[in-house]
Amino acid sequence: MIAVIHTRRRFLRYALTTAGAAAGAAAASAASPPWLSLAEAAAQAGQAVPPPERLVRVRGRVRAGNRGVPRVAISDGIAVTVTDRDGHFELAAPPDAFIRCSVPGDHEIATSAAGTARLYQPVATAKKDVSMLFELQPRRDSAEQHQFLVLADPQTQTRAETGYFNDETVPDVQALLKSRAGIPTFGVGCGDMMWDDLALFPEYERGVTAMGVPFFQVIGNHDLDLLARSDEGSCKTFLDRFGPTYYSFNVGAIHYVVLDDVMWHGSGYIGYVDETQLKWLEADLAQIERGRTVVVFTHIPLLCTQHRRLKQSAPSVSQVVTNRLAIYRLLEGYKAHVMTGHTHENEHVFEQGVHEHIHGAVCGAWWTGPICMDGTPKGYGVYDVRGEELRWHYKATGQPSTHQMRIYAPGSDPRQAGVLIANVWNWDPKWQVVWYEDGQQQPPMEQYTAQDPMSVGLYGGPSLPSTRQWVEPMATNHLFRCTPAPTAREVRIEAIDPFGGRYTETWRAGTA
Repeated sequence: MIAVIHTRRRFLRYALTTAGAAAGAAAASAASPPWLSLAEAAAQAGQAVPPPERLVRVRGRVRAGNRGVPRVAISDGIAVTVTDRDGHFELAAPPDAFIRCSVPGDHEIATSAAGTARLYQPVATAKKDVSMLFELQPRRDSAEQHQFLVLADPQTQTRAETGYFNDETVPDVQALLKSRAGIPTFGVGCGDMMWDDLALFPEYERGVTAMGVPFFQVIGNHDLDLLARSDEGSCKTFLDRFGPTYYSFNVGAIHYVVLDDVMWHGSGYIGYVDETQLKWLEADLAQIERGRTVVVFTHIPLLCTQHRRLKQSAPSVSQVVTNRLAIYRLLEGYKAHVMTGHTHENEHVFEQGVHEHIHGAVCGAWWTGPICMDGTPKGYGVYDVRGEELRWHYKATGQPSTHQMRIYAPGSDPRQAGVLIANVWNWDPKWQVVWYEDGQQQPPMEQYTAQDPMSVGLYGGPSLPSTRQWVEPMATNHLFRCTPAPTAREVRIEAIDPFGGRYTETWRAGTA
């Protein structure tokens, strides 16, 4: 593996493409944003201008067969340039930089031998000039229709748990892909692939290889080198194995972005996206027409509602991105979806025009039971894309895709005598949840916030679960309740998702 020194937290290295790059790509880069001069950017960041002798001139080409590919965005993590009509590009980069190729939507995603996406090349030289070639493969069929999977928080701490991942999650994904054969697919490990023991990364890669589709990795707070004395050194193992922690790519008509929102401060972490990434994101999105669909993957939620459900005045700085308003501003004007994990809960948050999908964990409640703390089954998100429109469902591991809720018989919650409860874990306000008593439709079910009864039974109290006894049930807002008549023989619950999918569960008198 190539070891590189991580520089993602330098607020400035430089923000200027070289004069050679500007001349070589002038025709292609007319739509590119103007760049700050080195002096201007340094003044804004309060830092000195990097000496020219520290930069490497990178000259390269993006090619498919014998043909250069024009207007491909190329970046080193700060500057963004685009290839000229023959696929050539040029920029100046530090010797420890990764050069990223934002692959066009009509080309395949290149991968490593393990199947992890590899859309980058390290500079990794002290020479003054370096040449690079990105060889792309045109897609044989259109990717206007494609799908992607979001696997958040496998969070394996031991070899036994990597075994659970490879023996439970991976076959489930394989079966799903087999049922959807022929659809272009990629996956995203949405952070916390590990639980601090980074020597187990090869076991995650073994699962990626077996799933057989390109996988992008998002860095999580448990994927860090925890002995690092600062944030700058905390991603070294991840970088050596998977490459840069932020970049972009395209599939079909959708622009995808991966961000790193975990800042390690030496004895813990906060949710934060640094200025280097924000400047890069601004430059990256400047290549994308307003009104387009943009999907962002990052680990810590921009915003979750856990603090509200716990009746706290504000979210913890380790639970949300503290400077999320800057990201909301950059996403203005786009149809923006943000995909996150981290909380081991499933919820949808709508804020500042952005739809955030917070995913239940692959490991559930840290591999202690079949569900997360909010009652969501351990599993992953499945997203179907047609053009620029997304549809989605949550896939419970070991269950059919139609498994979208769990119902509890009247009396399952001793505090609510006679109340029947439904947990609709992928609910958002566009869902409908209705109930029928002995075939007759009743008034709408009441949405409310409380703890899932199964989660209480598995995790409630100081002695449960038998391992990791700090796991506790979490109040959730995707519960619904109704009170059947004492004479009711059957209650049928029907949940209708925003896309017209109908899911039913039935309780019959005399059953638990």
